[in-house]
Amino acid sequence: MSFPSLTIGDLTIPRAVIQGGMGVGISLSGLASAVAAAGGFGVISAAGIGMNEPDFATNYVEANNRVLAREIRAAKEAAPVGAIGVNIMVAMANFAELVKTAIRENVDAIFSGAGLPLDLPGHLPEGARTKLVPIVSSARAAVILCKKWLSRFGRTPDAFVVEGPMAGGHLGFKAEQIDDPNFVLERLVTEVVSGVAPYTAPNGRPIPVIAAGGVYTGADIHRFIQLGAAGVQMGTRFVATHECDADDRFKQSYIDATEKDVVIIKSPVGMPGRALHNEFLDLAAEGQKTPARCPYRCIHTCDYTKAPYCITLALANAKKGRLRHGFAFAGQNAWRVDRITSVAELFAELVAGYEACEAAAPA
Repeated sequence: MSFPSLTIGDLTIPRAVIQGGMGVGISLSGLASAVAAAGGFGVISAAGIGMNEPDFATNYVEANNRVLAREIRAAKEAAPVGAIGVNIMVAMANFAELVKTAIRENVDAIFSGAGLPLDLPGHLPEGARTKLVPIVSSARAAVILCKKWLSRFGRTPDAFVVEGPMAGGHLGFKAEQIDDPNFVLERLVTEVVSGVAPYTAPNGRPIPVIAAGGVYTGADIHRFIQLGAAGVQMGTRFVATHECDADDRFKQSYIDATEKDVVIIKSPVGMPGRALHNEFLDLAAEGQKTPARCPYRCIHTCDYTKAPYCITLALANAKKGRLRHGFAFAGQNAWRVDRITSVAELFAELVAGYEACEAAAPA
């Protein structure tokens, strides 16, 4: 069997790889359109997307909506036949506005985590073709969403992304669960596949489950497909591409990182996160980066009076390559990155690795 495709409702992605949504500004139209053109699912992150707008601090909601619409249009124009999605975190204060903008721009899917998107279907007008894909970290969360959506909206999710504790950025786990073997992605995927088996997607077929968090090689993809996943989501590998929207200095931080540089931090939003250790994080830990005010009010769970730094500002600086004033979120495998490649070359490598596993498998 050759490299699998991924079907979500009436949407078919030729290569069953979803590019993870990476904020602030890491995955915009440049990366998303390149992934879509290569046959994967390109995803724009809505988090802090309006950071370069002159009214970002004074007109936060409108600035983000404006740029999200612009980026979706640019991605669709660059990859007219590919699949383009948007990642929107439930914890964001402007969640509902961003969802409405994404649906109005007719994105192929909304991926939504950092909380349970219990109200997401309520934003979908009759006849809209946008697929709704929650990001969960347990079978329990997936089943709760199936039950709640069925009772309130008469429908189930179109697919699930299951994100394990090796992912980059904010993690849906307690600190003590991150290295606990009970929470490895292989186990989570099989539990979610089993948990949602009694339910069907809106098209009447089984709900596709996508594995995310630490997926790095074609062999990894093969392993998760064998475990019942319909596809995978990958973030870290796509940072180290020419088409990624981050500054070259951000990408270089991945190449320069050693295994011990990949650390767990406590984010101001109240969740553990995985990032690359640097001087900024040391200074923040010493209390030297505390924000004097908060112009954004971007995350419900962030209290700037107690926050060690402003996460939106830190991530925006990092995206621009100003790593003395911010830090890079990264997956557990970021230290394995040793070069910048093109999206097309990365896909060729993943396909070759997958097909080598397939050829070696017993008949």
